Amino acid sequence: MDHGIREPERLGAARLPDGRMLGWAQWGPEDGTPVLFFSGAAMGRSLGFGADVLARLGVRLISVDRPGLGASSPAPARTLNDWVADIRHLASALALPGFGVVGFSMGAPFALACAAAGLPRAVAVVSGQDDLNHPDLAGLLHPDVAGMLRAVAGDPVGFEASFAGMANADLLWKLITETSSSADLAVYTSPRFEAAFRQALREGFSQGAQGYAHDLILAMGRWPFDVASIRGPVDLWYGGLDTSIVHSPDHGGVLSRRIPTARRHLLRDAGGSLLWTHAGDILESLLPPCRQPGSGRS
Repeated sequence: MDHGIREPERLGAARLPDGRMLGWAQWGPEDGTPVLFFSGAAMGRSLGFGADVLARLGVRLISVDRPGLGASSPAPARTLNDWVADIRHLASALALPGFGVVGFSMGAPFALACAAAGLPRAVAVVSGQDDLNHPDLAGLLHPDVAGMLRAVAGDPVGFEASFAGMANADLLWKLITETSSSADLAVYTSPRFEAAFRQALREGFSQGAQGYAHDLILAMGRWPFDVASIRGPVDLWYGGLDTSIVHSPDHGGVLSRRIPTARRHLLRDAGGSLLWTHAGDILESLLPPCRQPGSGRS
């Protein structure tokens, strides 16, 4: 089973106003409804999802490399709000009409930052990391995660430098597989998927580990926006068999209560890999507001 994994049908890079390049990969019909994909930790643009349903659903999926990962130029001092500006320029460069966003795992804060700025018509957060500094999560955090949060808050520059000095694609693969449930390992270690996943990680680290280390600082630091300000529809997708220590430990419950437009989907028999096992459901839920003139859920 290939879990909807295909080689990208098109690769490109958009030049930003400051001269940096933002790399992207594309699948699906050119005239399909555009959906931007913000992938997980250190994952390059070549790993998409749902390639087997894109034509049927009429979706043009565009995976975007964050700065310093894959084909995107570094931006060492960037913030989550800078990512919003990058996506605004990318949408203009690609002449995208109203688009949706899917944020997976560490891609969640980047997706929600765009939602808070009102860029996408709808957002789907899949196995997404919450703002781990929120007080409602304090008693739910794994001790290792709580320790990382303290380290990031105490010395973000030092933490980033230390992490960049030791992280690599093999180490991250080991961490992912050692903390995954059997449901997720069945997906991640299936031959075709593992090859594609590990290739995406090699892409993510192709410029070194600095881009990933800075993403980690942004995701685990205090977010510079309030999710309560989001007005567009947000679907939160979590698997009951997800054993990751960095995905929201409450399976999106706290996050869903803080986003006024959120709709929570907890699939009790799915794992954190539900982006690949339930791609059609996720996209079908996202698409209706993307195809309407306004951004509200009908």
